[in-house]
Amino acid sequence: MRHTILARRYAKALFSLGKEQGKTEEYSGMLGALAGLYADGAAGVGDAVTNPLYPLDVRQKVMAKIAGSMQADAIMTSFLNLLIEKKRADILPDIAEAMQGMVDKDQNISHGSIVSAVELDNALLEKIQATLEKLTGNKVILETQVDPSIIGGILAKVGDLVLDGSIKTQLNGLKESIKGRE
Repeated sequence: MRHTILARRYAKALFSLGKEQGKTEEYSGMLGALAGLYADGAAGVGDAVTNPLYPLDVRQKVMAKIAGSMQADAIMTSFLNLLIEKKRADILPDIAEAMQGMVDKDQNISHGSIVSAVELDNALLEKIQATLEKLTGNKVILETQVDPSIIGGILAKVGDLVLDGSIKTQLNGLKESIKGRE
């Protein structure tokens, strides 16, 4: 919980600076790439900038090299250096996630998922996406999953909106209505 609140604060600060510069997407992309390095464990990047056993100046040099390789501007470089100074580099993946959420909200983008019993073709996915965009009023980016246990139909989720047209749910509903009549 504490990291989430801190991450949102840092993301909000960088978002507002990025908004002034017109670089919110660029900053979010850089944070996302850095978070990916943390997750992959690529060459110990996460450890190199978060491990307190390394001296502060070494951690700052590592982060400066990373910022330089990403061609980060002065604001982003200062932000990354601030994370090192304040010993907050460990929450960078959380900051990246919060920042991406802010950018998506600013651009009216929602993320959703579609679960189906079989692989859906592109034409059907486009129709589903268009319908969800009409319902939410936002551009929708969908992830698809195949789950044979739903038997047929689809289960669509976008934010708080859940549309369950799966046969499994319909059968469970029918089962409950039959039990209720006994």
